Amino acid sequence: MTEPAPVFTSGVDHERLTAQLRFVLEVDKLKRILRRNLLVDGSRRENDAEHSWHLAVAARVFAEYAPEGTDIEHVVELLLLHDVVEIDAGDTFVYDTAASESQAERERLAADRIFTLLPEDQAIRARALWDEFEARETSEARFAKAVDRLAPMLANWHTDGGTWKQFGVTKEQVLEKVKIISEGSEALGSYALALIDDAERRGYLRRG
Repeated sequence: MTEPAPVFTSGVDHERLTAQLRFVLEVDKLKRILRRNLLVDGSRRENDAEHSWHLAVAARVFAEYAPEGTDIEHVVELLLLHDVVEIDAGDTFVYDTAASESQAERERLAADRIFTLLPEDQAIRARALWDEFEARETSEARFAKAVDRLAPMLANWHTDGGTWKQFGVTKEQVLEKVKIISEGSEALGSYALALIDDAERRGYLRRG
């Protein structure tokens, strides 16, 4: 890992700042973790940093479709941290059954390492946010997950099937993911269902 540059700022807890710098430099690695999804224009695969930023923007834009009382600032926090573990664990394609079996363990170990790079108070907070996203027990986590699941569907539809076609994904497989979207947002879930029906008509999904 690249070490933080020397710090000469007066009146600052150097040990704390060094830990924060180390974490910020570590998460820069998200920029090189490629996902399976293409960009909407089909020009290349997106990376994890782009994905997290895009979801944070989408959550703000779609805020009116979140359950009443949902804290969108909290949703944004969840989304900005949710894929940090993929620095170590890598991106797990949602339709790769074999890789999904070890995903939870790989990502837990990554969380154990990466978040502890932060000062203790921030490490506890960041880990709690990641655990919350994974558990999906709050309205914020469910809405964050809904946005996370909708984004690749939009990318696949706009790239004439994208990874759906590439990996022979069926309508039934995609519908399983829509359940998670509907849990977080009734409106986004309804839209996702319509999108999938249209994708089937266009031949973007393999018949099961």
